[in-house]
Amino acid sequence: MPFDPAFAPEAYCYLTTRGRTSGEPREIEIWFALEGGVLFLMAGGRDRAHWVRNLQREPAVTVRIRDVTLAGRARVVEAGTPEDARARVLLFEKYQPGYANDLRKWADTALPVAIDFA
Repeated sequence: MPFDPAFAPEAYCYLTTRGRTSGEPREIEIWFALEGGVLFLMAGGRDRAHWVRNLQREPAVTVRIRDVTLAGRARVVEAGTPEDARARVLLFEKYQPGYANDLRKWADTALPVAIDFA
């Protein structure tokens, strides 16, 4: 069951991964975009970001928006695919209007991650 589309305008979601070494939960606050049943994130640090490394080891994650938490499976979006392009556009268009600096470089170079919900 995906998130209600009414959550799409929220500024942040809270992603919880499992530490790849410790196994302990690790929560981060992060920008997101929703489309259909998929939640998209972008890692500016690409696959060096600890949260990306964690989900590559264990793709079972939880995402909280407002007071709703859902379990999902995370995956790195395949580069050069229509989904890759769509994730970049969704996040850029959501955050650029309210952001003082230009987000184009981030949108072009960050690593898109998708979370699918059962």
